Amino acid sequence: MSRATLHRKPLIEVRHSRIHGYGVFALRRIRKGTTVIEYLGDRVSHSCADERYADKDPKDGHTFLFTVDARTVIDAGVNGNEARFVNHGCDPNCHTVNTNRRIFIEALRTIQPGEELAYDYQIGRDDDDPKDVDVIFACRCGARDCRGSMLEAPKVKRPSKPKRKSSVRSKPSKTTSSARNRPGSRGKSRKTTSSARSGPGSRSESSTRSKSKRRRSLERKDARKQAR
Repeated sequence: MSRATLHRKPLIEVRHSRIHGYGVFALRRIRKGTTVIEYLGDRVSHSCADERYADKDPKDGHTFLFTVDARTVIDAGVNGNEARFVNHGCDPNCHTVNTNRRIFIEALRTIQPGEELAYDYQIGRDDDDPKDVDVIFACRCGARDCRGSMLEAPKVKRPSKPKRKSSVRSKPSKTTSSARNRPGSRGKSRKTTSSARSGPGSRSESSTRSKSKRRRSLERKDARKQAR
């Protein structure tokens, strides 16, 4: 190991921050893509984390908990390192990377010496959050596009599309057969439509009338022959 490596300045340090409490600041230039530090702490289940902080003041937005996945939370308040002091920022110069369920803080861009490190916490919202939850988790990063909260941006509810009226309107029974034959429609059962066909003015009655006409014409022919 060279002397330059032995006497090289550390990459970061913890000191008071204008954003909130303590913060983490660069002591040397940190190039884009550099893994700055791992987020360490006690790895516990979600239920265990809830039990630990059950008596916490609901108006206190200070947290060292980091969600790894659906099963694990890192509690940096126990056995944590400097990573727990990295503050939230709406226009961050870092982001977190989950590698094999380990959390690392990585530079999004080149960070100059003296610059404070920050990443977007994106704290999840819950249905039972108090109305002033954004005030409790207020952001003071001072970014031009600061959203004013460490919580993830609320989801914008898109207006529901008006229900399309059915193209098949209710019509008298004589037209239901055409609706039944339209692709994708749900016409009446065949039993109902067949009974409608045999009603007044249907094909079966007209065929009966034509048979009676033929019978009359035959009778007239026979009468003429007998008269001759």
